[in-house]
Amino acid sequence: MNDQQIYYETMYILRPDIAEDEVNNHIEKDNKLLEEYGGTILDSQMRGKRRLAYQISKHREGIYVQLSHQGDGQHISKIEKSMRLSEDVIRYMTVKQEGPLPTPRPSTKGSTQSDDKENLETKDESKEKQPVLSANTSTLEKDDTKTKENAKS
Repeated sequence: MNDQQIYYETMYILRPDIAEDEVNNHIEKDNKLLEEYGGTILDSQMRGKRRLAYQISKHREGIYVQLSHQGDGQHISKIEKSMRLSEDVIRYMTVKQEGPLPTPRPSTKGSTQSDDKENLETKDESKEKQPVLSANTSTLEKDDTKTKENAKS
């Protein structure tokens, strides 16, 4: 048997009419099932309710769940069978990854405001460091007359 661990990502869509508690129960159930069959969960995220590109089982929206995991590949058929038998899962897909996917940093409103303030302060500082160029009008007039003379000849 091959001991090499491969990275996978499973994205599945749940029906939009189920409650948030049921969504969390689904996620926990799938995570436990995956670990029982020999997989290792790297990241599990609920991506929220989104509009579907086309109608699936008379649903125009779905609740997206992303699951990043690692294993030898034997666990995938078992987890997909569980999703296929579930009435709440309307679509699922598993893809093999080259390596572990980077997890996105959660964005919080408080940190973005402080980041904006820091960016404004650095912009103000860079403006202060730039030298102010002043135009000498006498040199500009001489350059203009030379240009006019060259154009006439």
